[in-house]
Amino acid sequence: MSILYDEGQQAIATESRRVLDARVGKDRLLKLLEQVGEYDKPFWDTAVEQGWTALAIPEEHGGLGLGLVELGLVAQATGAATAGAPFLTIGYGASQALIGSGNAELQAAWLPRLAAGEALATVAFAEGAAPLPPLPTTTFAGGKLSGAKEGVPGALKADVAVVWATHDGKPAMVLAELKDAARTPVDSYDNSRLYADLAFAGTPATLLAEGDAALALARDVLARMAVVTAHEQVGGAEALLYIARDYAVTRRAFGQLIGAFQSIKHRIAEMYGLVEIARANCIHAAAREGQDDFLIAAADARISATEAYDTNARDCIQIHGGIGVTWEQGLHLHMRRARSLAVETGNLYFWEDLLVEQLTGVAA
Repeated sequence: MSILYDEGQQAIATESRRVLDARVGKDRLLKLLEQVGEYDKPFWDTAVEQGWTALAIPEEHGGLGLGLVELGLVAQATGAATAGAPFLTIGYGASQALIGSGNAELQAAWLPRLAAGEALATVAFAEGAAPLPPLPTTTFAGGKLSGAKEGVPGALKADVAVVWATHDGKPAMVLAELKDAARTPVDSYDNSRLYADLAFAGTPATLLAEGDAALALARDVLARMAVVTAHEQVGGAEALLYIARDYAVTRRAFGQLIGAFQSIKHRIAEMYGLVEIARANCIHAAAREGQDDFLIAAADARISATEAYDTNARDCIQIHGGIGVTWEQGLHLHMRRARSLAVETGNLYFWEDLLVEQLTGVAA
């Protein structure tokens, strides 16, 4: 596909921003930070109503049959609004795992429900500091799942999880309903992400893939989620750029606008550069969906978008000075989200090592 958005894609981006500007408010988001186990239900209802949950699911399963480009544009709008629910990304990852598994029965059972927003899904791959351990301590045997996954985004409310486990001495991907799993809420830096520790003790599960096929599918799922996350990070970084710019051309100090000071104008210029580099990498990665170099493109997008969001969150607060760190100002919503997204779907070390491995053929 072209790396330029067509009219339909531009319309998705414009409408997504318009809807979220009207329906997502800072006051509601601030309240969510103090409540463990709650998420922005009005936002999620909007996502379902607008068909965002169905964007990348095939039409035969109740979806819209679009792709990563369109979902990325919506994610960019949610990032700008710091929308308070993680399911757009992790639900997409779970649906792609089901599609990649080739299991027609499970696809028919779950994809229509995910498309309609009737079921919430998460992806539980990481263990400790490893986003994708070679042989997880969580095990799958005899149709049962045993072990634990810590700090899983969305796990506190999810109905089903795609879990990375070990089966007969090989890595495996399985699907488990969470009604039989023990969940422990995690009081986190960004409570709207619904982090929870999951404990499996003979939880019924179904094998999706194992061995090399499971590893290839898991990497593809992580890469797709990383591209969606990178778009969300770009949306947040761009929003911070505009907030900083607007403040710099209205706030006065020492008898002039602070935007006249080199220390401010240079910092804003650097923020702009980071946003545009990350945006270009996101567009490229989405355009390479399904191609041989998709994993490399996804890593590029993830690395540059993480740097852009982290840096812009810090610099925007610095430009605002003392008012920037207050609760009421709300810039910490972006700071919190930047830190949360930086470690979800693999941290920078994971993606940097993966990029080196893909480029050199040698594991970092």
